[in-house]
Amino acid sequence: MTNPVLAETTRGNFVENCHRGAVAISDSGGVLRTEIGDIDRPVFPRSTIKAMQALPLIESGAADALALEDKHLALACASHSGEKAHVSAALEMLQRAGLDEAALDCGGHWPLAWPAVIELAATGGSPGPRHNNCSGKHAGFLCTCCHLGIRHLGYVNPEHEFQQTMREVLENLTGSPHAIDQCGRDGCSIPTYAIPLRSLARGFARMTDGQGISARRQKASARLLSACMAEPFFVAGTDRACSNLMRAAPGRIFVKIGADGVYCGAIPELGLGIALKIDDGTERAAIAVMAAVLARFFAEEAPLYSALKAFAQTGIKNRNGIVTGEVRPVGPLAV
Repeated sequence: MTNPVLAETTRGNFVENCHRGAVAISDSGGVLRTEIGDIDRPVFPRSTIKAMQALPLIESGAADALALEDKHLALACASHSGEKAHVSAALEMLQRAGLDEAALDCGGHWPLAWPAVIELAATGGSPGPRHNNCSGKHAGFLCTCCHLGIRHLGYVNPEHEFQQTMREVLENLTGSPHAIDQCGRDGCSIPTYAIPLRSLARGFARMTDGQGISARRQKASARLLSACMAEPFFVAGTDRACSNLMRAAPGRIFVKIGADGVYCGAIPELGLGIALKIDDGTERAAIAVMAAVLARFFAEEAPLYSALKAFAQTGIKNRNGIVTGEVRPVGPLAV
């Protein structure tokens, strides 16, 4: 199946790029509210499932034992910008578990936020694992291992006890097998498993209403989604799409982007999960499509609909601040 064009970018009066993709919107029982394109082709969810991966942090009792706050829980679900508050919160999590930055196996890179890069470089600093956008997730993994008395060395390897637990969590939520032949390595070195968008959407719906999962997992899911919606800055950062979209509807929208054009989310009050993939991996197209998808569910609320529509159709500026074109959803998702 050839996926339809869901977004396009323009330059001047011409369409310069077309972005094909697929979208699944499901309830927790697997009943589809929306199906666009090939939602059964396995895709790597990448960072979209960090909230699912943070569930053992709650379920194990580690979060309570270490007195983790909403900001820490949100950071455990984050692809953060490496701003000061993000780095400090990640280090706090490690310190409460009796560890330091050296325990992180995510690798280091410069912060995603340009002002944070400038500040770090100006002070003669160099990037480390604490600046990695996944350091909060990894800190959560390490907190869980330490609380359970699991040897944390090698925690990123597929055969590690923690990763085996993680695989079981993901299978339970999505209803999709996470077999070794579906496994790859993510950018931060942990295993990532290719599954259909249909399954991803259902997994996020299950996090909203608990159908098909235990009462303990439902409670942990609600706590994590609530923490992310309460502290959207810690899920992404200054002027980042995930933070901005969740701020547009406080407590009503959860979203999490992943690399290579994958974007997932949930609308808790409707019990719906959302999963989409832009075939060519373009992030700005994925953001436009997610905003357009969300806008459809709030069409009767004019201020919110207008805010989401503004995220869906945005101008593209060059380095002199001149608008050169726009990115916009098209076809079945045009707003």
